[in-house]
Amino acid sequence: MGKGKKGGKRLTKKQLADMLEGFFQTQPGKTFSYKQIFKALKLTTHPLKMLAIDIMEEMAWDDFLSKVGDNAYALNTKGQVQEGIFIRKANGKNTFQPDDGGTPVFVSERNSMSALNGDRVKVQFMARRQKHIKEAMVIEILSRAKDTFVGRLRVERDIAFLVTQENLFVHDIIIPKKKLKGGKTDDMAVVKITQWPDVDHKNLVGEVVDVLGKAGDNDVEMNSILAQYGLPYVYPKRVEEAAEKITGEITPEDLAEREDFRDTWTCTIDPHDAKDFDDALSFKKLSDGLYEVGVHIADVSHYVKEGDIIDREAQKRATSVYLVDRTIPMLPERLCNFVCSLRPNEEKLCYSVIFNLDDEANVKSYRIVHTVIKSNRRFAYEEAQKLLEDNGVVDGTGTPAPPAPPSGYVGEYANEIISLDRLAKKLRAKRFKNGSVKFDSEELHFDVDDKGKPIRCYFKRSKDANKLVEEFMLLANKTVAESVGKVKKGAKAKTLPYRIHDNPDPQKLENLRLFSAKFGYKLKSSSTKGATARALNTLMDEVTGKKEEKLIQTVALRAMMKAKYSVHNIGHFGLAFDYYTHFTSPIRRYPDTMVHRLLTRYQAGGRSANKDKYEELCEHCSDMEQIAQNAERDSIKYKMVEFMGDHVGETYDAHISGIQSYGIYCEIDSNHCEGMVPMRDLDDDYYDFDEKNYCLVGRRHHHIYQLGDPIRIKVAHANLERKQLDFTLVDADGNVKKTSAAQQSHPKAVKSGRGSRRRRK
Repeated sequence: MGKGKKGGKRLTKKQLADMLEGFFQTQPGKTFSYKQIFKALKLTTHPLKMLAIDIMEEMAWDDFLSKVGDNAYALNTKGQVQEGIFIRKANGKNTFQPDDGGTPVFVSERNSMSALNGDRVKVQFMARRQKHIKEAMVIEILSRAKDTFVGRLRVERDIAFLVTQENLFVHDIIIPKKKLKGGKTDDMAVVKITQWPDVDHKNLVGEVVDVLGKAGDNDVEMNSILAQYGLPYVYPKRVEEAAEKITGEITPEDLAEREDFRDTWTCTIDPHDAKDFDDALSFKKLSDGLYEVGVHIADVSHYVKEGDIIDREAQKRATSVYLVDRTIPMLPERLCNFVCSLRPNEEKLCYSVIFNLDDEANVKSYRIVHTVIKSNRRFAYEEAQKLLEDNGVVDGTGTPAPPAPPSGYVGEYANEIISLDRLAKKLRAKRFKNGSVKFDSEELHFDVDDKGKPIRCYFKRSKDANKLVEEFMLLANKTVAESVGKVKKGAKAKTLPYRIHDNPDPQKLENLRLFSAKFGYKLKSSSTKGATARALNTLMDEVTGKKEEKLIQTVALRAMMKAKYSVHNIGHFGLAFDYYTHFTSPIRRYPDTMVHRLLTRYQAGGRSANKDKYEELCEHCSDMEQIAQNAERDSIKYKMVEFMGDHVGETYDAHISGIQSYGIYCEIDSNHCEGMVPMRDLDDDYYDFDEKNYCLVGRRHHHIYQLGDPIRIKVAHANLERKQLDFTLVDADGNVKKTSAAQQSHPKAVKSGRGSRRRRK
């Protein structure tokens, strides 16, 4: 008789359930595998083990236990009441996200207490109905995510309403006529909620705090985007007045405590329309064969003192916001465009990192010092790029200019720019060799007329001139972080805001490995950061120029974590730096100003700053950065729809840029505008969404729409109010298509319907 068939006592289901209940209750907080549970309860027979597994499944369903992985359980200690964030969906499938980051729980509309998206709530879990999903009921709204909303006014005879595009309101926002502040129908307005829904009142009641102007006007729409995200669209007058009092005069005392670089060749390289020049590069050949390269950064902290009115406003904003046709600066215009800006032929105060580099761009020594400079020339990126190309540089190859001809290099300050480019390329090569991830980013740009209307849409790729500046800024940021973070063994590093970037999500990385394998690529899995980065770079090199390049690059980017600020350093995965911070843009980023102040403090022998205070500031800056990016994306969407509004009915070659259960996102090849083909238009079949393989698969005909597939589309609708472009699929002749565009077979295409008996066994 087999070992599993003898021994052990007979137990009823109830007896075994009681044993399991007691076992877990006496050991809260511990997780046990099947093997550990069987051993502890002396379950030696196969039937008893199977019965125990069934009971634990039921206990997990009833929320008494929490399932951990596939074969382990722990006591559910969370209780029936939890706090977290309410997420409202336009389709009514609202969810509650617990604070511990657990699985979202469904909240029906009738149990939502009219909570709005992002509200912090307390919920009670409901008794689970058999074969139904877990549900929760909102029992208290702890705090509101926001109390001001942006939308279009609709004024009727006795009452007015705010029509928003958030689609996340249960009821209309009602505005009494006397609270309209002069607003009329179709005006864009900012409305503050004065009465939230309660037992007696189901509606939101608000008052107009600002009328932005007529919907459709460019300035009004841009300000609406800012207001929607709670970003300021006007600069406070009292802050501007404080800035006007700053003269920018450099005193003899200022000069006495700084290194003088006014006679050293220095230049700025920036976008052609930039006004705030916050970094400059100096170059000088030294007698010992080394090169002195100075990275000079505008000394904002000299003029903006911690806690003053300008600093408080800058801290609140945390970053400049770059919309398509305007910049919303972090600092008042007088400071960012004049006093602090490193304008040519003007003496300016800087905080600088001065490097001594050899021919191979190895750092032989460095110093971080306060300086005074005088820029010799302001280059636009395009000018610097032309200078490089005129002297034999082929963009994107990573090869520096050939040796100078007898007549010398052509162009103003060509020797200096070419020398900096050569050193930057060596720095770049070393960075990639050390495991920096190779993602060449492309940014969507618009040319707009004087009324803000887009007249051209294109992708802007980073060229050698951009990379030149980038490499030296990266080196400076890394060096500054190391100067504080790297300490002798046993010593404690002083507080500093770091720019951190965590390792990729392991599950998403595994998805990328499996996905790229379908195209014949091998992504080596590795436990170390450096090896993972090198494997990713190898993959990116292998797909370059192939039709699946964009597809695999998109999936790879989705595996990456978001970079953020923190005083707790974990390194920067993407750059392969153990220490990294932001030091080089204090005009447009508040963390850089914080770093400048702390460096000055530590150089003067000051004590380490309060960690908790700076971590709080880091979190705020990370949040504001994300909000600014969202606003920028919305402005791009608006301009995209506005631009394509003149092209409704026209057909274009495109490719699939995104797949969702509700439709296909398509990017036009010629101008990079993105729209969506709704699922309802795919009426030739019923499509299933394969999330792992980023595609839609037809049930009957097994046609596939996959990320990266080439397609032809017609512009169907351009809805400016919703910032939404709708496309329809067409054939080569421009006729609406009734069959799927992609005819390739799906790696896991499963035939549905009745099928054969054999397959169903």
